[in-house]
Amino acid sequence: MEIFKAENITKRFATHLALDDVSISVRENSIFGLLGPNGAGKTTLIRMITQITAPDSGNLFFHGRKLIPADTEKIGYLPEERGLYKKMEVGEQALYLAQLKGLSRKDALAKLKYWFEKFEIESWWKKKVEELSKGMAQKVQFIVTILHEPELLILDEPFSGFDPINTNIIKEEILRLKKNGTTIIFSTHNMGSVEELCDDIALINQSQKILDGSVSEIRSAYKNNIWEVAYLDQSGSGLQLPEGFDLLATEEEDGKKMARVKIGNHNSNELLSALIPHVSIVSFKEEIPTMNDIFIQKVNEMNASKKLANA
Repeated sequence: MEIFKAENITKRFATHLALDDVSISVRENSIFGLLGPNGAGKTTLIRMITQITAPDSGNLFFHGRKLIPADTEKIGYLPEERGLYKKMEVGEQALYLAQLKGLSRKDALAKLKYWFEKFEIESWWKKKVEELSKGMAQKVQFIVTILHEPELLILDEPFSGFDPINTNIIKEEILRLKKNGTTIIFSTHNMGSVEELCDDIALINQSQKILDGSVSEIRSAYKNNIWEVAYLDQSGSGLQLPEGFDLLATEEEDGKKMARVKIGNHNSNELLSALIPHVSIVSFKEEIPTMNDIFIQKVNEMNASKKLANA
């Protein structure tokens, strides 16, 4: 069941077309990756979900009905550009923002106490925001964003400014939130995090959606029938590849040889059968493209196509 859907959304600012007939569907209790280069239109779409701006045409749906202003109470948004007031004390500001989300002062204090202890930042309560590092301030804003337990949580580059330890803490919290029923829209340029966290993605480039689907299905669809073989060549005879197999690359490390082989119209069992009589196989696995590889490929293909069309 979907919690959010954008249907044929178009948005123009003066002479700039920000979104061009874009549709996405976000499944309930999933992590949805909203991907694209800078300026692709991701932030415009996020601002529509949070109702900062509205589409020129198309419709936005929340729980199967049209999105309404009251739905913002059920949405949490952590923007890439952080918005804490530098001269305010951390605790005072956290309380203020929590109450803007509809929490009573008593409930806000109790929840903030829990989260400040969980993140081991109790000593920050009386500090002014300007005394915090970027990562420290971001941790505070993350807490304030999730404090009212939103049904839909939008995170725009949530790991920016964090060291690896704190990045891992936030990743664990994101997965815990999903486990507890929160749906998350996750906008990032970090494709490693996409593979690690996301169930589904949509890739937007130059205002248009150019790819969407589940991460596993997309990676599988972009396979190139390439296999990585690690082997020991004790006889010195080398790889004996039948006709129809293409040796793309070889290298050697610690006495173990590695090869990348494109199998074409053959299957992996045929390749393995051809190799076993001549070498000792150490490992044998299919090369699955990363989301980073697919991201670059799809964006470059679209950019080249538009460049050719405009030539």
